[in-house]
Amino acid sequence: MLAMTDAVAPTHTGELTLSSLYRDHRSWLESWLRRRLGNAWDAADLTQDTFVRVLASAQPITQMQEPRAYLVTVGKRLLANFHQRRSLEHAYLKALASLPETCVPSPERRWLVLETLHALDELLDGLPQVVRRAFLWSQLEGLGYREIAERLDISERTVKRYMAQAYEHCLLMDL
Repeated sequence: MLAMTDAVAPTHTGELTLSSLYRDHRSWLESWLRRRLGNAWDAADLTQDTFVRVLASAQPITQMQEPRAYLVTVGKRLLANFHQRRSLEHAYLKALASLPETCVPSPERRWLVLETLHALDELLDGLPQVVRRAFLWSQLEGLGYREIAERLDISERTVKRYMAQAYEHCLLMDL
């Protein structure tokens, strides 16, 4: 449960505060997320994450006109990230299952790889899909610009532009 401080305590003016937002909408949001996820534990986690994001956001809580709409927007983004993360984990575990038993990494190593994959996924989030795909083919599969251009049916010059965009994005995100 969120700890409420004096800075977000309810006011007597009817003004929306984090405390009143949480009190009035937490249960509703958790139910909304539970219906989409199918389990209460992940719904509770994402509900909490939603309010943490609201607290950290630049939009003042006191100026929210439609709190539920705002919570749904934040919740949908977190839900999309959750599904993307799960999909990434399943793909990695599926790849591990195809390895001979002698090559399977330790649980610690698997966890480190998953965390690295999640960090990479977050780093590349925000890039257009085609730029992201070109970058991953280059970096993970070792494809050259010509091969990427053929796969995407674009010019090599466009591939170079995509790669520059991806590198710039990575550098800016690292700052």
